[in-house]
Amino acid sequence: MPLIRIPKSWELPERMVTPELAFMNRRQFMKNLISAGLGMAAVSLTACNRSEAEVQTITSNLAEFPNLTQNPKFKDVGRAVTSEDFATRYNNFYEFGGTKSIWEAAQALPTENWSVEVTGLVNNPQTYDIDALMQKFPLEERVYRFRCVEAWAMVVPWVGFPMASLMKDVEPKDQAKFVRFTSFYDPKITKGPGFWALNYPWPYTEGLRIEEMANDLAFFAVGLYGKTLPKQNGAPLRAVIPWKYGFKGAKSIVKIEFLDQQPPTFWNVLAPNEYGFEANVNPEVPHPRWSQATERIVTNGSSSSWEKQPTLLYNGYEKYVGKLYS
Repeated sequence: MPLIRIPKSWELPERMVTPELAFMNRRQFMKNLISAGLGMAAVSLTACNRSEAEVQTITSNLAEFPNLTQNPKFKDVGRAVTSEDFATRYNNFYEFGGTKSIWEAAQALPTENWSVEVTGLVNNPQTYDIDALMQKFPLEERVYRFRCVEAWAMVVPWVGFPMASLMKDVEPKDQAKFVRFTSFYDPKITKGPGFWALNYPWPYTEGLRIEEMANDLAFFAVGLYGKTLPKQNGAPLRAVIPWKYGFKGAKSIVKIEFLDQQPPTFWNVLAPNEYGFEANVNPEVPHPRWSQATERIVTNGSSSSWEKQPTLLYNGYEKYVGKLYS
């Protein structure tokens, strides 16, 4: 498929999605904010769905992000927002283990004095302190659908800023065709792989085409539900790409590189027949081991009781990203 070139006037917003992980524990990355570690249990799920009225009040009740605004273009996805209480108990973060109950192990993630290096084919390479990063780029709340390659889905209100804002600041060169995100990894801290994934291609990396990163929907998250991003959800900075499967959203990002060649990425290297580089949500393209035609909506109760719904092309975002793949 031909690539559609987007001019270097990196713009902003567009709409909806949901995450592959979830939430609870807090991090302090704005100076003078006290992180609150919130206790949770494994998958004994309680609250179900948050109403649209509740979603609309999230922004007005914020304490951690006093200047946060709610983007009206990304407020209604036609589906109830997943309960925060539930979402925080259903996480993937393979650096800390292979189950959905890694939230406790993930508290070992050291998030203080975090910096993010932006390098490669850019005119203005930067190393951002996470606090300065959040002050530099105006933060907004966006409600997005989230679709996991495992065929379950959520809806989450993220806090963050468009990837296009960072692109404008570092000015990618004309030769830059791809971007690679690298996640934090220290085998002394991220002990999960020590017993079950020792030979995986760590650190975790993911990538996008430059046009995909510049799309209005592409988002860097620093929080969710009006709170600082929990460690198990990829604190203090993660990628949110709502029209792609959740594994494309790199967590705990420490490095962003602009490249002229398509980079190898974690799951694509490990199992290229199961995890393509593009990884767009497409009901007509099955996973080698299961169909993607339907998705299970994560709610209260056991997974066997979760409602099934038809999977939407590009996770319902065809209007916004279809032109990238024409």
